[in-house]
Amino acid sequence: MNSLITGGAGFIGSHLAEFLLSKGEEVTIVDNLSTGKFENIRHLTDNPNLRVHIDTILNEPLMELLIKDCDVIYHLAAAVGVRLIIERPVETIETNTIGTEVVLKLANRYKKKTLIASTSEVYGKSDKIPFKEEDDSVFGPTIKSRWSYACSKAIDEFLALAYFHEKKLPIVITRLFNTIGPRQTGQYGMVVPTFVQQALLKHPITVYDDGQQARCFANVTDVVWGLHALMSDPDAVGEVFNVGNNKEISILALAELVKEMAGSESEIQFVPYEKAFEQGFEDMRRRVPDISKISELTGYAPKVELSETIQQIIEYYQK
Repeated sequence: MNSLITGGAGFIGSHLAEFLLSKGEEVTIVDNLSTGKFENIRHLTDNPNLRVHIDTILNEPLMELLIKDCDVIYHLAAAVGVRLIIERPVETIETNTIGTEVVLKLANRYKKKTLIASTSEVYGKSDKIPFKEEDDSVFGPTIKSRWSYACSKAIDEFLALAYFHEKKLPIVITRLFNTIGPRQTGQYGMVVPTFVQQALLKHPITVYDDGQQARCFANVTDVVWGLHALMSDPDAVGEVFNVGNNKEISILALAELVKEMAGSESEIQFVPYEKAFEQGFEDMRRRVPDISKISELTGYAPKVELSETIQQIIEYYQK
């Protein structure tokens, strides 16, 4: 099996590549290193089953060669992180929509099974908890760039499902909920690595708003297992799946846990959203996935506890 991973030098992509190579599979990575890092995959480059292309997925001639030569595609390349979305909205929209269009068009040409990595952001401001795959999406106004990412990923889903229904392209859509682990950077607003770095450096741990907003965090090894299990199951084709952990924690409690585990004396500092991002920034109070669909099909069950994952991240940054 030869798997093509777009965004394979990114946080999740590098862990997926590592997992597939450990199973003896061949892996081809394409990544322009805009948010990924070569350091994430350097330890894999001696493996003869790995090929790496530092290039953009918008390079259609290259993508056609890679897709023609692979067996399956994991499409993970995307703009990620709230800060990146706010600061570089054009790149966010173009990468997420045009890049996915290129991948699906070429995948359809050679009828290659494709996984589209979507996001919990597509549920928007919905307050129906937990989120199920068939629930409504509730987005804010277009004048708030916060929602451009959610809308662009929703378009990706619509396009993938259109290719499935009209062109019979085998696709699987996964909505990822706050995946965390070693190699993740806080550069673009990812909360856990940000907290860990602040705690280790004895800087203030910055909690936005009142810190009572709640999230669920899944270890990247659990998520990667789920992605592979879905791609290995023919009954997943044409379906949408939540992938994550359904154990909830408030952001303030998360900051306190990181501070304790890092043995840090950092103060916890509350920062208004408007100061951190943009005027009128909107966020969700809770985001909890219903993971019964993927669990019933594949046996997916998150195994790594949050405290263990935080310890892994602390050790990663201490190195």
